[in-house]
Amino acid sequence: MSSDTFILKAVKTPAEKNRESSQNPDFIFTDKSLHHYEESLLKGIELIQKSMSAADKPFSGVLPHELAAQFHSIDLNRSCNDLNDALAEIEQLYLNHAIYFHHPHYVAHLNCPVAVPAILAELLLTSINSSVDTWDQSAGGTLIEQKLIDWTAERIGLGAEADGIFTSGGTQSNLMAMLLARDSFCAKKWRHNNKAQGLPVDFRKLRIFSSQMSHFSVQKAAAILGLGYDSVISVPCDRYFKMDAQALEQAIEQCLADGLIPMAVVATAGTTDFGSIDPLPEIAELCRIHQLWMHVDAAYGCGLLVSPKFRHLLAGIESADSVTVDYHKSFLQPVSCSAFLVRNKHYLAVVTHHAEYLNPLSQANEGTPNLVNKSIQTTKRFDALKLWLTLRTMGADQLGAAFDRNIHLAKQTYLLLLSEQSIEVIHQPQLSTLVFRYRPSRRHSEHDIDRVNAYIRKALFRSGEAVVASTKVHGKQYLKFTLLNPLTTIQDMQAVLKLITHHGQNYFNSPDKTVTQAAHPAANQAFIKEACDA
Repeated sequence: MSSDTFILKAVKTPAEKNRESSQNPDFIFTDKSLHHYEESLLKGIELIQKSMSAADKPFSGVLPHELAAQFHSIDLNRSCNDLNDALAEIEQLYLNHAIYFHHPHYVAHLNCPVAVPAILAELLLTSINSSVDTWDQSAGGTLIEQKLIDWTAERIGLGAEADGIFTSGGTQSNLMAMLLARDSFCAKKWRHNNKAQGLPVDFRKLRIFSSQMSHFSVQKAAAILGLGYDSVISVPCDRYFKMDAQALEQAIEQCLADGLIPMAVVATAGTTDFGSIDPLPEIAELCRIHQLWMHVDAAYGCGLLVSPKFRHLLAGIESADSVTVDYHKSFLQPVSCSAFLVRNKHYLAVVTHHAEYLNPLSQANEGTPNLVNKSIQTTKRFDALKLWLTLRTMGADQLGAAFDRNIHLAKQTYLLLLSEQSIEVIHQPQLSTLVFRYRPSRRHSEHDIDRVNAYIRKALFRSGEAVVASTKVHGKQYLKFTLLNPLTTIQDMQAVLKLITHHGQNYFNSPDKTVTQAAHPAANQAFIKEACDA
């Protein structure tokens, strides 16, 4: 073969490359492609190690339009030359600008660093690609998920008839809770089968009670279920940002007086903003008296189930009819890893539908454990394996101790914030969340204080040196720490606080109060380094 012929053969068109790839057995994961599988994973691991080692701050500071510009030239109809080029592209577009939750200066939202066994489990479950909706697609995976559901129900104290299902997150779990509450209530009050007959005539009168601090997914669920936002009655909180049980009782009585129909109460065990836990025993008693469904949204506070020191804070959760837990918040699990649990497994029949090709009634009669019978999903990832391997490797006590460290750090940080004259704190932490604001002087107007706190958050995000959250309380702008990293120290929090006060001072000292100019001046770099090294 001549050299010219060789060159013509070596240079392939994109169409030829695609045809070759589609015919290449290494392209599909089988027993014939294990070597390629190993090589690819090792390259991925090398890239992750490089990215994690280089992440000296939680964020790059890139703005949306700046990153979006890098996508303009990408043509998804043309592949990269090889895996190395594709990984280099991912590094540039994603890993260089990812938000790194493991960094101790990430203290914004309910995102946790992840346990190594859970990452290994992700590799296993993704490689095998089980779908745990039916037994014939998952086999042992079905039993692993069920065992973890039983274990969680036992930790909660729901009783021998309890059951549940893994979900994509708290929003899906809360939707299931309101669905089961609605249909169970209609069946008991009117002997009406919503699944077969649709909603009853008086469904518009049904009412759900949740606190002012409850998660927005309660209203979202009510809307999806046809009840509407107005069906959710917001109950005032006490000065600790917990649902006021007396106000709940009054709201229920007013509802009855107005000819409306109380249906359910959503108690929160760990609110998103304050980490507050509603008075579960008092709420349970009111639900018993008025025969209401009691749902506990413990998406955040579920870490207390394995806590050696603070499990008592969940007293009363055992009285719930249903519970939401997010292992990907408090159990060091990757997203998604959540579950929805009920006191009585028969409630889950609301979402059961038998399809002859998938889960025929004959299988149910035979006792085949098809998880699709109790899920609003059909195809379902084997997310339970992550928690399983974590528990079997680390143990529940070690997970609980990690959550306890977060709570302890929040208490330390609360005292730190109190010691800073320019910081105003509005609550004591019950879990691991703190809400506060920068307020250097009483001479500044509320408008100025709102603007400086919004500025501080944006300036920090633009610099990438720390990521904090923000919220509004009584219409005023506040900053928020959410501490879910057991490796974060009080020294890290001191460094973040220094950055906050520094940017706050910059705001009032600068005639041009723009985030872009304040975040990157060369004069700030020495200060930022000093603060981060503290």
